[in-house]
Amino acid sequence: MPHRASLGFVFVVVLIDMLGFGIVIPVFPSLIMNLAHVTINVAAAYAGWLGAGYAMMQFVCAPVIGNLSDRFGRRPVMLVAILALGLDYLLQWWAPVFGWLIVGRLLAGVTGASYSAAYAYIADITPPEKRAASFGLVGLAFGVGFVVGPALGGVLGTIEPRLPFLAAALLALANFGFGLFFVRESLAPELRRRFDWRTANALSSLRALRGQSETVLWFVAALGVWQLSHIVYPAVWSYMAIAAYGFTARQVGWALALVGLSSALVQGLGLRRVLPLLGERRAVMLGVAGLAAATVLYMTATQTWVVYLAIAIGSLEGFVQASISGLNSQAVDARSQGELQGAAQSVSAIAQIVGPPLYAQTLAHCSGPGAWINAPMMPMALATLFGLVTLALFLKGAAKLGVVHPSSSTSQ
Repeated sequence: MPHRASLGFVFVVVLIDMLGFGIVIPVFPSLIMNLAHVTINVAAAYAGWLGAGYAMMQFVCAPVIGNLSDRFGRRPVMLVAILALGLDYLLQWWAPVFGWLIVGRLLAGVTGASYSAAYAYIADITPPEKRAASFGLVGLAFGVGFVVGPALGGVLGTIEPRLPFLAAALLALANFGFGLFFVRESLAPELRRRFDWRTANALSSLRALRGQSETVLWFVAALGVWQLSHIVYPAVWSYMAIAAYGFTARQVGWALALVGLSSALVQGLGLRRVLPLLGERRAVMLGVAGLAAATVLYMTATQTWVVYLAIAIGSLEGFVQASISGLNSQAVDARSQGELQGAAQSVSAIAQIVGPPLYAQTLAHCSGPGAWINAPMMPMALATLFGLVTLALFLKGAAKLGVVHPSSSTSQ
C-alpha cells in the first residue's frame, strides 16, 4: 500500500541517519586526538563542544527546514538533507586537519534538522488518531540505530580508523538513491504556504502556531523538557554505572544495548497495542511512571540484575514523546506541520546543549572524593524531576485541547 511504503521510507531515512551517527562513535575519540594532537581528556572536552555545536545548528536550522518543507514539500527537503549528509560524511572521512572535522560536525547538525520534515511527512500520510503510533516508528529506528551503529563502527574501526565515516557516507547516499526513485510527495500543492525567512525561527513559529491552538505552546514545552530528561542516558549513564556499580566497559556496552533495544520494542511495537487501550494521555502518564520506578531501582540497586530490571521498566519512557507529538500534530492544520515539527525540534535542541553539562556537574558533585552526597545515580533523580514537569505541562495542554479521554479517538 502507498501509505505503508511511504512510512517505510521515513523509517529507513531515520534508521540510516542513526546508523550513520552511531557508526562513527567508537572512532571519534581517536580521530580527535590524532587531528588535534591532544590527550584523551582534552579530546573529551572538544567532543563536548562539538556536540553543543551540533545541537546549536539544529536549534537554528530545524524551523527553517520545517518551514521549507511546508513551502516546497517534504520529499525535496528530505532528499537534499540526505544527500548533504552523505557528502558531509565524506568530508569527515577526508578531513586532514581538526578544523575540517569541526566544519563537518556543524554541517551534520544542519542535516540532522531534517527530522522536522520527516515528522511532518508522517503527519501528512497518517490519520490523526494513528499518528502517535506512527511517530513511534521513528523511535524504533533510533533504538535500532543506537544498538547496531556503534557495534558496526567498532568492527569497521579496527580495520581502518576512518572506515566508519566512509560507510556512513555510503549508507546516506544509498538512502538518497532509494528516496529519489521510490518515495512520493506527501504534501499536496494546494496545501503549501509561503516561506518567509523572517518567521523561520522557533519563536516566530510558536507565536504563529498559537493562533491555531494554544495547546501547541504547552506540548512543545513538554517535548523540550522531556528531551532534557531523556538525554541523561547518552550524557552520563555510562559514567553513573561505573561510579555506582563498578561496571566494566563490556557491561556498560551490554546495558546501553539493552536500553536501545527495549526502547525500540516499546516504541515500535508497544505503542500500537497500548494506545488503543489507554490513549495518549494515559500512555504519557505510564511512561513517566516507568521513569520514576526505574530511578528508584537505580538508586537502590546492589545487584546487576536489578539494574537490568530498571532498564526494562524504564523503557516505558518510549510512550512519552510519540504520544505528545501525536496529539501536538492534531492541534494545527496540514499546512503547518513542518513549521510545528521544526519549532518542536528546535526547542528540544536546547536540551541537547544544556543537558550534558548539567548532568555531568550533578554527577561530579554526587560521587567521588569531596562529594556533597555519595549518590552517583543522582542525575537519574534529576531526570525524573524533569519527567514530572513534562507530565504537568502535557496535562495542562491536553486540558486546553479538550482531551478528556484521548482513548476515545484512538480506539475507533
